[in-house]
Amino acid sequence: MSQSSIVQVAVSGPFLSPLDYVCVESEGVPVVGGRVWVPFRNKKVVGLVMSLNNSTEFEIAKLKKIDQVIDTVPLFTAQQLSLFHWASQYYHEPIGEVVSAVLPKRLRMGEPAKAKGMAHWSLTPLGEQASQDELSKNASRQRAVFEFFKQAKVSNQGYFSATNLSQALKNWQPSVKKLLQMGWLQEREGSCLAQSVYKTSPKHILNEAQQVAVDTVVNELQSISSGFCAYLLEGITGSGKTEVYLGMIEAAITQGKQVLVLVPEIGLTPQMVSRFEAQLRIPVASLHSGLNDTERHCAWHVMRTGQAKVLLGTRSAVFTPFKNLGLCIIDEEHDLSYKQQEGFRYSARDLIVQRAFQEKIPVVLGSATPSLESLHNVNQGRYQHLELKQRAGNASLPSLKLLDIRGEKIQEGVSRPLKIAMQSCLEEGGQILLFLNRRGFAPILMCHKCGWQASCPSCDANMTLHSGQNHDYLQCHHCGEQLAEPECCPSCKSDDSFIKVGQGTERLHETMAAWFPEHSILRIDRDTTRRKGKMAELTGIAQRGEADILIGTQMLAKGHHFPNVTLVGVLDIDQGLFSADYRAAERMAQLIMQVAGRAGRSKKAGEVLIQTHQPDHPLLTTLIREGYDVFAQQALRDRLHANLPPLCYQILVRAEASNPQDVMNFLASLKAGLALNLQKMNKENKDEIQIEFWGPVAAPMLRRQGRYRFQLLLQSAKRQNLHQLLAEMEPYIYKSPLARKVRWSLDVDPLDMM
Repeated sequence: MSQSSIVQVAVSGPFLSPLDYVCVESEGVPVVGGRVWVPFRNKKVVGLVMSLNNSTEFEIAKLKKIDQVIDTVPLFTAQQLSLFHWASQYYHEPIGEVVSAVLPKRLRMGEPAKAKGMAHWSLTPLGEQASQDELSKNASRQRAVFEFFKQAKVSNQGYFSATNLSQALKNWQPSVKKLLQMGWLQEREGSCLAQSVYKTSPKHILNEAQQVAVDTVVNELQSISSGFCAYLLEGITGSGKTEVYLGMIEAAITQGKQVLVLVPEIGLTPQMVSRFEAQLRIPVASLHSGLNDTERHCAWHVMRTGQAKVLLGTRSAVFTPFKNLGLCIIDEEHDLSYKQQEGFRYSARDLIVQRAFQEKIPVVLGSATPSLESLHNVNQGRYQHLELKQRAGNASLPSLKLLDIRGEKIQEGVSRPLKIAMQSCLEEGGQILLFLNRRGFAPILMCHKCGWQASCPSCDANMTLHSGQNHDYLQCHHCGEQLAEPECCPSCKSDDSFIKVGQGTERLHETMAAWFPEHSILRIDRDTTRRKGKMAELTGIAQRGEADILIGTQMLAKGHHFPNVTLVGVLDIDQGLFSADYRAAERMAQLIMQVAGRAGRSKKAGEVLIQTHQPDHPLLTTLIREGYDVFAQQALRDRLHANLPPLCYQILVRAEASNPQDVMNFLASLKAGLALNLQKMNKENKDEIQIEFWGPVAAPMLRRQGRYRFQLLLQSAKRQNLHQLLAEMEPYIYKSPLARKVRWSLDVDPLDMM
């Protein structure tokens, strides 16, 4: 390295490119992909070195000097840095913000890249020869701990961490200390990843369709000329997609490769980790928002260093560095949770495909209800289509039936035919799942005398009534604000006229407890699963059949296996038929098919009853009578005729401020600037570039958290033109005085117009 080298460093902030710093040899040698401490404004921050240059457009004397080199070995390869650059350019997000999302918190704070290992214990040769008889008869805990290690030795499992011991034993610490002093146990620092006690798992025999899917991807993995290839694995609910994933993963591990698996919800992660470890017989790392900083750092470290072969995580796991990544899998690829809706608004589904493309490896997108974007890619020949049309084992598909509830007497959201079906199911020893995608007790609290409704003081939305342990309260599900339930009407001062309109999961739970007092009822929604580990606990109860009636929101619709459920009741789906969002019907269909897939997954047949006031709606009848495939292809044709994605491309500019006029001025100025830029581009190009501008208009919810929200939509048939126009305009947006008065963001390929 020369005496003075220019180091381009990405730091968190609205900078469209890395900042230049100067480095001299006496300050250490920075490496591309490593971290450095740099002065920034009035403080020191951690930055990631993106490149080293010999020149700069600035005077070297005016450049700040890096303070300290943190990493002498790169944390990221050139290929991984290339993915970050691509994400920054495609999503029009400053590179520093991308890097901030990529690095675990501890690494952003400058801590060592290596995660501290856990203490692990195992029997010594002396302990292997020892007997329980040598321990005091009163030392029951010592005997239990010693017996645990003895049994583990028999099953060829060696060292155990504190996590392992806590799962199997109570108050084990004093006994381990005593056995260490006796020389029966030995301690060492092992991996930061806890070694699991693997459950026994029967070897699944794949059916013909499953084997074809596995062989197709495995042949690509084993091919000499193997490279990028994208597969859409479309398998009906209960068809055994997880077994197919495991077959592919085993082949990749056999070749010494690592595997990245994305799942949509953290609630699915513990059960999938357990299932993967039981079959693969190796530790599986997990990475999601439910982990603490130490656990996240550990997962990141073991994948980067190759200590673990499989990472199972939610959307942010897509950025994790791997030592030797060989296969990418994304389960439930259609799920909206893969799109980050705040800050750096990326799509994990699209990024995992791009990552596989850059690393020249296969990627598998799995779903029972694929997104229209993925089906369009199949139609265009970009993805290979793998199909599983039969349920695994002896299970059969449930029957789906629409319940016409027009004119029907509804009791607390449940129609008479559904109640009769529930009674019959319970008498036969079946398990019931009631799906209501609305948590809380009642969505509206209203005064019967004057019509007053409890609305959020900060949002254009009603507050939901919740039933608390000590008192009822109102909560806004958009901004989170909570208020005590008023004792009298704020408008007419009446103290006995409140009525609770509509049903939420809490109210449904109360009703079911009154109707079926002899049966156990389990509610699973965001309110009951807030504590760490609670989701795994509740779904475990449901899977073991320890609850007769399950009540839940969409958290229960994804990926869970409830073998005893024979009846599913869908209470309210009509809102998806008349939404202002053109994607609402697609999401409604996916949700119906996903929740219906929880029924009849074992030997008993399943039945799905869908309550609706629109039994003749063509979208519903097509879905129920002809299935999701026919529905999706019809929806694609409708999108084509309406010139909507995935047949074209969109970028949504959102802006908000406490003064609505400031927002309109900003978006109107931006639109005018974009239009002028478009005219300039058309003068320089032979072919006229067609870009539509829709708006600026108010967002579907105008006021949220006290701020007024408006948006401007850009749409074009050619993605490149859209990005080129915005890229040329972007520097001016950051410099605009109008931009300083508002909070604005860019959403590339928006999935939610709210």
